[in-house]
Amino acid sequence: MVQLHVKRGDESQFLFNTTVDASLETVIQQIASIYNGRLKVERMCAEIAELADHGITLPPNMQGLTEDQIVELKLVDEWEEKCVPSGGPVLRKDDIGRRNGQAPNDKMKEVLMKTVDEAKALISKKQAQANVCVIMDMVKEALDQLRGAVMIVYPMGLPPHDPIQMEMEDREDLSGTQASLQVIPEDECQLWWAAKEMQRGKKLQDYIGKNEKTKIVVKIQKKGQGMPAREPMITEEQHKQMMMHYHRRQEELKKLEEADDDSYLDSDWSDRQALKRQFQGLTNIKWGPR
Repeated sequence: MVQLHVKRGDESQFLFNTTVDASLETVIQQIASIYNGRLKVERMCAEIAELADHGITLPPNMQGLTEDQIVELKLVDEWEEKCVPSGGPVLRKDDIGRRNGQAPNDKMKEVLMKTVDEAKALISKKQAQANVCVIMDMVKEALDQLRGAVMIVYPMGLPPHDPIQMEMEDREDLSGTQASLQVIPEDECQLWWAAKEMQRGKKLQDYIGKNEKTKIVVKIQKKGQGMPAREPMITEEQHKQMMMHYHRRQEELKKLEEADDDSYLDSDWSDRQALKRQFQGLTNIKWGPR
């Protein structure tokens, strides 16, 4: 199997296994699906953490308003009584006014947060360091775990406008958000290797040869963004090790220089001719009047 180390910029994303005779069209689509799926998991994890702290999302027309403004405008959250967490709610006010403050109790919160940690671990960038390849089934498993936890805590479901519900139904609206800049649509996805764009109409072996044991670093890029920066000759960890070695060597040279200091040769006790001059009466000779 050929192993592709997928990066976005200089940041490692995940490992992907394929074969040299695989179509690049298929490889790019699979990599884009995994990449975007991981982003979806991360967005859901962030929102579920907010859900655990402050309850469901308020209707869009109530978000950001103070309690006085809500009363004055006579606005009512019709989903507050429908979407009640298991075991009853606990009041935890949302200071930014995005969620209703009817949070799950500590036991249900623990269920949500434990599942979030497990889902993050499945698609973590640390998997690449552990030489574990991320496949689409792992992304789906992480999403299923998150859906299951939300259903346990909110058996009546979430409001249709809640970002978590929208993510689960694949109708999330990311327009105008920072998250939208990270997503790469499959038809706009490009792979780069060795400063070359890997064209969709070709096979992987057209670029890397027929060795199935090849390992390469590829950069995922959005169409139109141009060629990504080339990989540095040494990694950040190698650079740190080189700097540490350099500083250790400098310290060693400094100590050696101090040990080789020959200024003591100017001292009287180190003069080899002192005894001879003393016998010859040539000590304490001064020129000029006394």
